[in-house]
This record gives sequence, C-alpha cells and structure tokens, in this order.
Amino acid sequence: MSNSTKKMADHFAGLPPLQDIDHSLFGEVEVQKLPRAQFFGGQILARNWATIPHVTHHDEVDITRLEDYRKSLVAQEGRTRVSLPVLVVKAIVACLKEFPKFNASLDSTGKKIVVKKFYNIGMAVDTPNGLLVPVIKDSDTKDVFAIDDELSALASAARDKGLPMDKMEGGSFTLSSIGNLGGLAFTPIINAPEVAILGATKSAWRATRCDNDEVVWRLHLPLSLSYDHRVINGADAAKFLSYFNQVIQRPEVLLD
Repeated sequence: MSNSTKKMADHFAGLPPLQDIDHSLFGEVEVQKLPRAQFFGGQILARNWATIPHVTHHDEVDITRLEDYRKSLVAQEGRTRVSLPVLVVKAIVACLKEFPKFNASLDSTGKKIVVKKFYNIGMAVDTPNGLLVPVIKDSDTKDVFAIDDELSALASAARDKGLPMDKMEGGSFTLSSIGNLGGLAFTPIINAPEVAILGATKSAWRATRCDNDEVVWRLHLPLSLSYDHRVINGADAAKFLSYFNQVIQRPEVLLD
C-alpha cells in the first residue's frame, strides 16, 4: 500500500461506523443475503472509491458513421451480430497508444507509474451474482470478430457459472457499457490498479446544425471517463475523448 493510500485508509478508519438499525421497527422487511461475488466485488469497489481521487469527464461522440459501418460488417460477413462495444474496444486501444498514461498503474510507493505496453481491455458484465469484469487479452492483436466472439463467450460464462480469476486478471483499462438500458451519464469506479475507466450509456439521435445552417440528425454516444487525478489531469481526459471521436470517424481502421 502506498503512503498516500495508507493515509487515506487511516483517515476513513477514524470515522464513526454506520449505525446497525433494526428496520423492522418501522414496517415489514425482507432480509436477503448478498451473492458472494457481489459482496467481495463491493468491498473492492468501496476501497477503490475511498482511496482513489476520482474525476469523471463527460462527453458525447458522433457514432453515425460507426453505426453504419457496424451494420455493414454484419451484412458483409454474414454474422448475426457485431456489437457496438467491440468497436469501442478497438477505438480505446487506438487512444491508449496515443495517450499511454491511461494504460498505466501507480507503483506501490505512489511516486512512479508503470506504463504498460500491452492492451488488455476489461469489459464489465452484469450477472445475477454481481458485476464481473472479464479481460480481453492483447486486444490490439485481435480483429473485431475475434473480440466479439471472445467477449460473447466470456459474458455467457460469467452469467452462467462465473469466471475463474485468470479470466479477470491483467487488465490495463476497463469499459463499462450499459448499452440500451438508458441513462445520460454516470460515474464508473476505477478498476484498480488501473488508472481510468470508460463508461458508455444509451446512444440517441440528436438534431445538429451544419455550417450552412442545415439541420441533420446524427447518432451520438454519451461517454463518461473516470480517471485517477494523481496520474491524469482534466486536459488529458478531454484530449483522450476528442481523439476517440476522431478515431471513430474513420471506422474502417478499427477492422485491423
């Protein structure tokens, strides 16, 4: 544990404990036990939230061309699907190569960062037993179809019987996509020892005024980038998502 993390942990240790209240005094209740995975995952999330100075940068990117390209891939390759998050993963890899500080971890002293030369992207998956984060290893060397197949298999296994630890270790950056469930923005919690996480919510069509004052409809994807402020500054986050938007305007490069 770094000195800064230990000091913060000591600070929270000095706070008064939460009250243990008998809620049945006020009305009917039902006591349910948290699933094991959710309990331990919650402990980790609480630690990360309490010990990492989070900042979240919210933005929207135009995915009109990206969505058209995704649909064309499905038709051309005769596949039943190519999910949007898979293309987002490939765009993330491109951004991490341009901004390597986002693909790093603080060392145990809190004085150095370990910049990773690999691109292992975690994908948060909601399961009946809690949140699990399978990791797509070497995402830079796999095409969108390989990533789509691997993610589908890992997500199915996670929801069915859980995942072994080796399938959730070694991540360098995490994507948390809540897809069509809705929402405009949220604050994803950093998956330590990573230093950043990207959240994506439901895409929506928005009227956009062009330079000639013509109004056109464009599909926008809301993004929420949480980052460790000890390593990353606000300007870095803004540049990261700006570059992300540039990358997805050329979706054909994501096929490699």
